[in-house]
Amino acid sequence: MKRVVFNQKGGVGKTTIVCNLAAIAAANGLRTLVIDLDTQGNSTQYLLGERASRTDRTIADFFESTLSFSLAPAPFVTYVTNTPYENLDVVAADPKLEELAIKLEAKQKIYKFRDALRKLKGYDAIFIDTPPALNFYARSALIAADSVLIPFDCDEFARQALYTLLTNIEEIREDHNEDLRIEGIVASQYTSRSKLPTRLIEELRAEGKPVLEQTISSSVRVKESHEQHKPMIYLDRSHRVTQEYVALYEALSGA
Repeated sequence: MKRVVFNQKGGVGKTTIVCNLAAIAAANGLRTLVIDLDTQGNSTQYLLGERASRTDRTIADFFESTLSFSLAPAPFVTYVTNTPYENLDVVAADPKLEELAIKLEAKQKIYKFRDALRKLKGYDAIFIDTPPALNFYARSALIAADSVLIPFDCDEFARQALYTLLTNIEEIREDHNEDLRIEGIVASQYTSRSKLPTRLIEELRAEGKPVLEQTISSSVRVKESHEQHKPMIYLDRSHRVTQEYVALYEALSGA
């Protein structure tokens, strides 16, 4: 299963969702890979901590390799870095992604990521973190993925952006990846006591939008997990937010 977590709006919790769902998959015994396509590299930092800046090869090295012809290109596993957590690996981000994007667009390398993942063996679950924009890397991820999970932070601006996002995903599905499916919209940084998030979710469901029952709450403990470079399942298994992530993971897995 190749799952991309994507929203064109920043600050909606993409990285936190990617890393925590991946950590739960790994803790459940699945060989799991996180691929960080965001130049900010937050997933890389979350999982590797101080090692994030010392990785031998990154996702930028992979994309750079696609710009030159090779009869025997390096397999994608070459770019994988082990994390401190059993069954959990990462392909690290790199600031070089930004400068590479124009060259990759010009040479129409949009399918290279999909092709590389199709050849990748040995992983039960792949989670792809994306930049907060429908750029070359986000489109590459959506073309390569089996499914997309959409974080939503429950305000009016986010709802308006969501409509555009859903249209863009549908266009990519029709033009490039007919098997891509939307797994759902997940309310993140959710405050159940506030009337606005509840109302927005109810209205989106009434419109037929695929809003999941599971929500992810705001918590200082999550910020502490970022600081300590430990996904919640490793930091505090019994915490309420950890259990929300477990419930989300189980819902997505059909458990």
